Amino acid sequence: MHGLINKAIQSFFCATYGTARWLRVTEAAGFESPEFEAMLIYDKDQSRHLLEVIALELDRPVNEVLEDIGTFLVSNPQTESLRRLLRFCGVSYLDFLHSLDDLPDRARLAVSDLHLPALELREHAAGRFSLTCAPGLPGFGDVLVGVLRAMADDYGALAILDHSGGSNGRDVITITLIESAFAEGRSFELGVAKP
Repeated sequence: MHGLINKAIQSFFCATYGTARWLRVTEAAGFESPEFEAMLIYDKDQSRHLLEVIALELDRPVNEVLEDIGTFLVSNPQTESLRRLLRFCGVSYLDFLHSLDDLPDRARLAVSDLHLPALELREHAAGRFSLTCAPGLPGFGDVLVGVLRAMADDYGALAILDHSGGSNGRDVITITLIESAFAEGRSFELGVAKP
């Protein structure tokens, strides 16, 4: 598991629930250090075990925790750079959805050894889509649901998402775009704001 993923879990948990609880979780999970290095590679089973311990600590299912992590990645000021990367995909939520097929490649441009599962968006009717997430990173579909919800809010769009799982390790997310301009979205400019 890429260290960026574990670091995102750490950032989410510490920002949301506090460092003291994070220390308790990492100790319960059997980690020697509570800190993750963003550019190291970690054992997938250890990362999966960490998520299970977090779910026990929060008394919530793992898939809900993963969805919350996805929302955090877009909406928290600590992760503004990821939000900016995603917003470069277009001026509307519809543009963003149509750019999702390229997301794994864009991630690799930013971090060459970060391999996200392939994504395929299909439009079934006006405003009705399915997004298929290939196998390869367990839980990525749940994180993606959180990202998609947060990006809909970011663009001011009204969308209904349903994560129905799938077959052969694939996740399928159904997206119904009710209205593209439902509310005022968060402000966004191409250039980084100067202090």
